[in-house]
Amino acid sequence: MYKVIQKHKNYSLHIMVVILGLTGIFGKLISLNELELVWYRMLIAFVSLSIFLVYKKDIFSIKKTDFFGLLGVGSLVTLHWIFFFGSIKASSVSIAVVCLSTSSLFSAFIEPIFFKRKIILYEVIMGIVVILALVYVLGMDSKNIKGYIYGIAAAFLGTLFTLFNAKYLKKVDAAKITMVEMLSGVLIITSIFLYNKDYSVFQNLPSINDAYYLILLGTICTAMVFVWMTEIMRHVTPYSLIMAINLEPIYSIVLALIIFGQSEFMSTSFYIGASVIIGVVFLDGYLKNKQ
Repeated sequence: MYKVIQKHKNYSLHIMVVILGLTGIFGKLISLNELELVWYRMLIAFVSLSIFLVYKKDIFSIKKTDFFGLLGVGSLVTLHWIFFFGSIKASSVSIAVVCLSTSSLFSAFIEPIFFKRKIILYEVIMGIVVILALVYVLGMDSKNIKGYIYGIAAAFLGTLFTLFNAKYLKKVDAAKITMVEMLSGVLIITSIFLYNKDYSVFQNLPSINDAYYLILLGTICTAMVFVWMTEIMRHVTPYSLIMAINLEPIYSIVLALIIFGQSEFMSTSFYIGASVIIGVVFLDGYLKNKQ
């Protein structure tokens, strides 16, 4: 696999991003609510990565401090996914993935605090442009307000997750990081079910269709992609990776239109606002590469 990635690195990179783009598609295809969906996704990913690490004989080499720290980071990705899939259920795949693109806005203001660096002027300007684009879209599409709120919350939590997760990448293998974070999500959501005395997820199996999509979502779109991304990063420049990942919303929107048809068609104002937001994200990646 590693030799194939090295030989066809650009193709591998874009195939990986298309697979990431399928996450939102599966979120809409699966009939479960967002809590149950995320619980199954994280459980399947945890089991898959555990089997992978047992096969590599490398599962029990995580320091205790790193283990508990990663459980905390896992709570952020859990909430991120709950709000992301909540946005899809409340509105559409297109709205959820465009809102996720606003992560660059939050990053512009959170990164300087997190890394104790100066605020970069062009990041602030881009953040304002993103806000204006969102205000424009919201003003024209108030019926999907809940989807936008959930999507923006997912973007904020995703930014926090990325920043906190980065501190472990140089110390712990990516597969172990993801495995512990998936375990965190399973424990958190299980606790929510038990607190609410909701035992349905433990008593009832998902439908055959849901089970099929959940397995694909948990193994290919979660466990495999995280390991795959780590290996690809050895063979491509950070700029290439950033630019490719920025294509994810476009892939998701196109796939959603092809698969779901009429239900995913949005107003002209949405596509104008979305184009501005995605354009800002690309420009941000370009300017960072120039620096």
